[in-house]
Amino acid sequence: MKKNIMLFALLAGAALALYAQNAESIVRASRDRIKADTTFTRSRMVIMAKNGTTSGRVIEQYSKDGPNGSRTTIVFEEPATVAGTRFLTMEKPGGADDRWIYMSGKIRRIAAKGGSDKFVGTDFSFDDISSMSRNADLDTHTLLREENLAGDACYVIQSVPKDSSYQYSKMTQWITKNTQVVMKIELYDKKNTLVKTVEMSGLKDVQGRLTVHITKMTTHAAGTSTTINIERIEYDKPIPEGVFSTRYLETGRP
Repeated sequence: MKKNIMLFALLAGAALALYAQNAESIVRASRDRIKADTTFTRSRMVIMAKNGTTSGRVIEQYSKDGPNGSRTTIVFEEPATVAGTRFLTMEKPGGADDRWIYMSGKIRRIAAKGGSDKFVGTDFSFDDISSMSRNADLDTHTLLREENLAGDACYVIQSVPKDSSYQYSKMTQWITKNTQVVMKIELYDKKNTLVKTVEMSGLKDVQGRLTVHITKMTTHAAGTSTTINIERIEYDKPIPEGVFSTRYLETGRP
């Protein structure tokens, strides 16, 4: 009997390990599905307050992959109150990203503990901005179930940060089975309360790549939301290396 119990425990453990491995491979495939050395986007942000009033932002984003990870620079073009604000994030394999922001004539580094701060008055935090390219190694992934979302069959995967200081205790994402697109993410705080929901839509083919054009972040307790609408996107457009530097943040020149 004891041998049977031990055998069952071993088989159950092996099954759980395989389940976790499959969940991680699904997440990796989703984040790596768009094969492009560089990406350029011009987007319009719509920020909705609790009373229903809205304000806008126009941003340009430059992203580039490299041997030491991805780098992203975001430039605010409109309105005048935030124009010239620039944000740089540089992926650091095996650790938290390096991040800097230039605003009001000053450049400052965003410490890991500042990742939960709001990003230029939006519903996104600094952590949220870099979450879509977040290294899969930083979380433990579990396949919870499979279910339909808006007519698409999806894997529902829970990701728990290995670093307990990360602002979220867990993240649940819906990834389509046939296209590997993330369609929805739920973000939970340290009390395991749902605090934010991200919804993706507006799928279009861009240079042979299925691309999300609308991303909406809702903050539930505040009753606010921020929607990013991509108006222009180009893959593999040459981007000077200097765009991904603190010098560029300060001067606007590569």
